[in-house]
Amino acid sequence: MSAILKPGSYRRSRLTGQVWINGLLMAVSVAFLLPMLLVISSSFSDETALAQQGYSLLPQQFSTAAYQFIIRDPWRIISAYSVTISVTVIGTVAALLIMSLLAYPLSRPDFPYRRPLSFFVIFSMLFNGGLVPTYIVIAQILGLKDKPPVLILPYLVVPWFVFLLRSYFLTLPRELLEAARIDGASEWRIFFQLVIPLSTPALATVGLFCVLMFWNDWWLPLLYINNPKLFSLQYLLYSVMRNAEYLTSGAASASGLTTSVQIPTQTMRMAMVVLAMGPIIVIFLALQRYFVRGLLVGSLKGD
Repeated sequence: MSAILKPGSYRRSRLTGQVWINGLLMAVSVAFLLPMLLVISSSFSDETALAQQGYSLLPQQFSTAAYQFIIRDPWRIISAYSVTISVTVIGTVAALLIMSLLAYPLSRPDFPYRRPLSFFVIFSMLFNGGLVPTYIVIAQILGLKDKPPVLILPYLVVPWFVFLLRSYFLTLPRELLEAARIDGASEWRIFFQLVIPLSTPALATVGLFCVLMFWNDWWLPLLYINNPKLFSLQYLLYSVMRNAEYLTSGAASASGLTTSVQIPTQTMRMAMVVLAMGPIIVIFLALQRYFVRGLLVGSLKGD
């Protein structure tokens, strides 16, 4: 006969298992935090000391030269932050609204154009018109070059996000929606007062993806923005880094462009990462409780 564990022994074995699991998760968390700490430490290190002694978790000869070089013109950084924050907030809200309005009818079995519209979304996910036609449409036909909407409009509909929302909408109880229709609620009222509140995990997950997409984007400013007042944070940091690398390269010396100021290119890369990732970490911590739930629940049920 197998031995029967006493209640006290069972509690001790369960507590031991929880301690081991929590210790393992803490070790994994520390392992994931180490690269971030390494980046922060390197950004506050002296350029010469970093080149000689390598990267470490503690700053090599503490220095803020990298940050001083980046924020030499503080108003330029403030302007880039304001542009990025405005684009991220407006773009995320608009993208969530438009993609939700597109995903909801795709989740309705009684919607007559559900299959053709789904095919159109899938086709646009697999194929696109190419960079040159896209540039011609946006810059010449629509006339959006050097205008703020050009940083938002191209990302308003992402097919993968649309299907993620559609999959989550499919899990909503149909009986509740039918009861609302029987009570006389319009489709707009059902969508905004029932579907949207019940879809918070999926909307938070897609919203986090949209925030990351708009915040980290430097491609659209590179193509369509020439006005320095409309530079986003990522594109401004990219431009600063590109100019610094050029000034320290042999091409600058060959063309007669020299500078007596030592440019901390290595530590400046790390400082750029620190400046760009701060707000995103706060947003992720605020939305993390919805993140996994929105991904898993929305992927369990198909059409």
